[in-house]
Amino acid sequence: MALRSNRSKKGKIIKIIIIAVAAIALAVTGVLVARKFVSGDTKEEATYRVRQETYENVIEISGNIAAANSQTLQAAGSGTVQAVYVKEGDRVKKGQVIIQLDSTEQQYNLAKIDYDIAQKKISGSKRELELLQTQRDMLVSKLDERKVVAYFDGIIAKLSVAPGDYLNAKDTVGTLIDRTYMTASVEIVETDVAKLSIGQTVHFTFPAYSKGTVDGYVVSYPAVGTVTNRGATVVNAEVRIDNPPDEILPNYSFTGKIEITAAVTVTIVERQAIGYDNGKAFVEVVNADGTTSQRNVSVEAYGTQYVNILSGVRPGETLKSQGSASGNVRISTTTSGSSGGGGNRPSGGGMPSGGMSGFSMGGFGR
Repeated sequence: MALRSNRSKKGKIIKIIIIAVAAIALAVTGVLVARKFVSGDTKEEATYRVRQETYENVIEISGNIAAANSQTLQAAGSGTVQAVYVKEGDRVKKGQVIIQLDSTEQQYNLAKIDYDIAQKKISGSKRELELLQTQRDMLVSKLDERKVVAYFDGIIAKLSVAPGDYLNAKDTVGTLIDRTYMTASVEIVETDVAKLSIGQTVHFTFPAYSKGTVDGYVVSYPAVGTVTNRGATVVNAEVRIDNPPDEILPNYSFTGKIEITAAVTVTIVERQAIGYDNGKAFVEVVNADGTTSQRNVSVEAYGTQYVNILSGVRPGETLKSQGSASGNVRISTTTSGSSGGGGNRPSGGGMPSGGMSGFSMGGFGR
């Protein structure tokens, strides 16, 4: 009986050991499976979308545009308006009479002095003739002041006068402008002045003009800065638009960009999407059906997290990850295969030396 009891106890112990070992094995298996799900090879599952971005190297500006030339139409003296020869919107030439004031008195005085001069030529002295000629010149000047004339070729932008109106000296009755070009003075902060040069293209945007941007250029800027009321040091640069659209009027507000260099468009993707095969870059493009196709690509470093893809893929395509966020990239280690979708790759070396070094994006405008 004692022997049978001992055997029974030993059997129970063995069963307990077996159960414990099985439990441990299951636990280990569970941990390994959980670990695989939690921290599995995510680099093979992650994907990145190729995108296109445009970077502008510009100086941003704003201001109000002005006509190339502007003349305030004013009467030099008092009098009644005898005639108005133009209307708003008319084009005029330099020297053309715009408004004529009554000049009856001035014409009478001029006729009288001409008569006196004629008499003195017969019986007067040389000195008397000189004095009369001086008086005549003054009267001619006063007669000219009865006219409002254009100082340059331009357009009558505003006119508010009619025959019969009485004007006092210096009364403003309109504006003449030259719209062959338009200009503006814009503030450039001191840190951007070194980027300026005469002739640089300026892209203007006018809220009142819906047909797109208008191009102009930098005309000049001084060699000395100005301190604003805000305490900032700026340089006032002159920008210009030749032959502006008719819809753009003097004093219209604008924003703009002075183009330092031409805009740069790049096709970029995270560097983890790039693998290297024997020193040559490749990607795996994810197709619509979920399969992948390997392609060789040409890339260059673009910052620390991205590469600029020069050829091989198009914006919008999805690429399979070849490396981890820590920077490890996938490198081919097999010795046979093809360049087809997802196939084996030839043996390869590491990533090219310096292939992912930082890329400076400095020099871009504000």
